[in-house]
Amino acid sequence: MTTSSVTSTTTDFAAALRPGPDTVDLTNDFTGRTAVVTGGASGIGHAIARALAARGARVAIVDVRADGATTAAADLPGAADAPDAATGLHAGFACDVTDETSVARTVADVAAHFGRIDVLVNCAGIAALAPADELSAETWSRTIDVNLTGTFRVAQAVGRHMLAAGYGRVVNIASQAAHVGIDGHAAYCASKAGVIGLTRVLALEWGGRGVTVNTVSPTVVLTDLGRAAWANENGIRHQDEIPTGRFATPDEIAAAVLFLAGESSAMVNGADLRVDGGFTIR
Repeated sequence: MTTSSVTSTTTDFAAALRPGPDTVDLTNDFTGRTAVVTGGASGIGHAIARALAARGARVAIVDVRADGATTAAADLPGAADAPDAATGLHAGFACDVTDETSVARTVADVAAHFGRIDVLVNCAGIAALAPADELSAETWSRTIDVNLTGTFRVAQAVGRHMLAAGYGRVVNIASQAAHVGIDGHAAYCASKAGVIGLTRVLALEWGGRGVTVNTVSPTVVLTDLGRAAWANENGIRHQDEIPTGRFATPDEIAAAVLFLAGESSAMVNGADLRVDGGFTIR
């Protein structure tokens, strides 16, 4: 092989390398972006919605409770600056994630209201707990339908808009329960493990088309419901099993979501960010 042919081949390979961005935006500025947060009327979802709104995003709060979604949207940072209710900075939408028709209608309404959807956070979920030998078929099916199939329904409907636009960030809320077995959590563990499996496939299929898909896996989070469920001896024992020695706050989960939903995470795709204080490292 001659020197000239080696040089030519090397040059061709160099030209084939696809460049990344010249700079990376580290500001977590969502100005001009529209974010959809399911389960956003309360708890972790509302903390995520507030964090996105505080950094400039227009937020669609999607919740099974219409009044809760509307009230929560009106409470977000910047809501008071909206010119009028019809074109408000933020908006609430009622949606049952177990109903395909409801999901399709809601996503269409969000897209029509805001003109675009850039970020989706799938946070809607339930936790119905019982020992596996006592778990009813109805409870199992309901948990899977809300937590796993509901996540798929919304991701699919929103993802179609994102793929058409060539840009999107999808963050699905999984759980530490996706990685370890927890007593009484058979349906919940299965549903959240399924969310991670689903996320990996969506990331594989959509990553090359401008849409990244990732998960956040929290430990117990001290929402009002979290405090009520874990303010007992079992909760204290579980807290002591976490290397950092405590449960998470809603804002700590929101901080993880902000990273995965922002510009600086463009090369993070199909990943699971565990916010569990190290519980699952043992």
